Amino acid sequence: MSTIENRSQNSERKVMIRVSGLKKKYRLGKIGARTLQGAIKEWRARNKNTDPKAQPPKTGRNKEFYALDGIDLTVYKGETLGILGKNGAGKSTLLKILCRITAPTEGTVDLYGHITSMLEVGTGFHGEMTGRENIYLNGAILGMTKAEIDEKMDDIIAFSGLEEFIDTPVKRYSSGMFVKLGFSVAYHLESEIVIMDEVLAVGDVEFQKKCINCLLEAANNDIRTVLYVSHNMNTIRQLCKRCIVLDGGRIIFDGDVDQAIAVYLGSEAVMPKDIKYGPEYRSKEYRRLYAGDVFSLDGFHLINRQEPVFPTSGEAVFELSYTAAKDIRNVGFRIQLRYQDGSRIASSLPENLVDILSGENKVKLTLPLTHLTYGRYTADIVVYRLDAGGIERKIDAVSPGFTFQIESAHDKDDYSKWNQQKMGAIRLLDSKVESLPGS
Repeated sequence: MSTIENRSQNSERKVMIRVSGLKKKYRLGKIGARTLQGAIKEWRARNKNTDPKAQPPKTGRNKEFYALDGIDLTVYKGETLGILGKNGAGKSTLLKILCRITAPTEGTVDLYGHITSMLEVGTGFHGEMTGRENIYLNGAILGMTKAEIDEKMDDIIAFSGLEEFIDTPVKRYSSGMFVKLGFSVAYHLESEIVIMDEVLAVGDVEFQKKCINCLLEAANNDIRTVLYVSHNMNTIRQLCKRCIVLDGGRIIFDGDVDQAIAVYLGSEAVMPKDIKYGPEYRSKEYRRLYAGDVFSLDGFHLINRQEPVFPTSGEAVFELSYTAAKDIRNVGFRIQLRYQDGSRIASSLPENLVDILSGENKVKLTLPLTHLTYGRYTADIVVYRLDAGGIERKIDAVSPGFTFQIESAHDKDDYSKWNQQKMGAIRLLDSKVESLPGS
C-alpha cells in the first residue's frame, strides 16, 4: 500500500519531507496489447494454467525492475539537499514521486508544504505565443491565479533578463532563453519546497549565479527547502549543504557534500601503493600518436609508506619503472594534479632533467604536498624530452598515474577552520598582517 499526503504544519515543525520505505516497481519489456482481441488472447494465455502453485514463464514481458528499492529520507526546513547518482540510479523517479507525477508501489511520502517542481522548465510553452503570453500560460499550469501573475509579472520579466524579447514569440528563443523564462515563472511561485532536475545546465553562468544566490538566500532564511539533482559538481558545491548518493534505487550515502561527491565519483576506492600501467592508463590519442615504441612507463611504487595517505605538510616519494628503446637525453617528468571531482588544480614541474638509458630502469621522484588541503587527489604523469629548440616532445603519459589522500589540515592552530568548499583545495602560504601606528 502506498500513500502520498500533504499535511499542514505549524511554523515550529521543521520536517518538510519524510519518505519511508519507498519503492517503485516497473515491468520490463512489452506491456499491453494493441487491440482488444490481443488483450483477450494475452489474458487467456496467462490464465490457461489454473494451478495456483505454478510459476509464470520468465519472459521479458513479466520481468520486474525496482527503480527505487526502499528509500528512507527526511528533509528539514531550509535545507538545500543535493541528489547525486549515475543514470538509472533512481533520481528522476524519486523526484517524480515527490511531485506526484507518478505514484509509488510501496511506502509513504509525507509533504509538509507546497511544492514547485522544475523537472523540465518551460514545459507547456507555446511557440506561437509571446514570452508574456506564455508567462500567463505557464503560471496557470503551475497553479498561479491571473491576479498572482499580474502582481508578479514585472518581477518575473526582470529576473529572466528578457525585457527586450518578452513580446516576441518564444519559437524564436534560444534554449537558454527558454530556461530563463521558465525558471523565472516557477521561482516566483509561493512555495515552501523547490525541486530541480538539471534545470540550470542550459542557462549562462551569470544566470546560474543569480539563481543559486536566490535559492541560497531563501534557504538560509528558512523560506524554502531545495532539492537539486545535477551532474555538475560545482553547482552542487555552491548550492547544497547536504547530499545523498543513489545507486540501484537505494541511498548509499547521506551527509557531507564533498564526501558525497567522492562516493559518487568512485574516489572511495582503494588507493594502491603499486601500479602496473597498461593500455587503459593511456588516452586513445596517445595510443594512436605515440604507441610506446620509444619509451614506456611500466609501473609505480610508493616508497616508505604502506598506503598513499599523507599529512598536508608531507611529500610523496615514489619510483617509476620504465622501458626505453634507446638512450634519451633531457627527459622531464611533470605531475598534473586533479581534485576528486576531476578538476585540474595544479602542476609540478621537474626541478631538473635527466638522461634516460636504454632498457628497463627506474627513476625516483619526490612530490611536495605542502599546500594541499584535506581531500583525495589524482596525479597524472607526463614524460617528455626537451629538444634543442627548448620545445617539449611528449614521449608518454599515464592517467591516473596514482591516487592519494591528504588526511588533515595544517598541524598548527588556525584562527579560522579551513572551509574547502569556499576556500579551495590549495592553501597558499599564510599572509602577514602588521598594525600600523595611527597618523
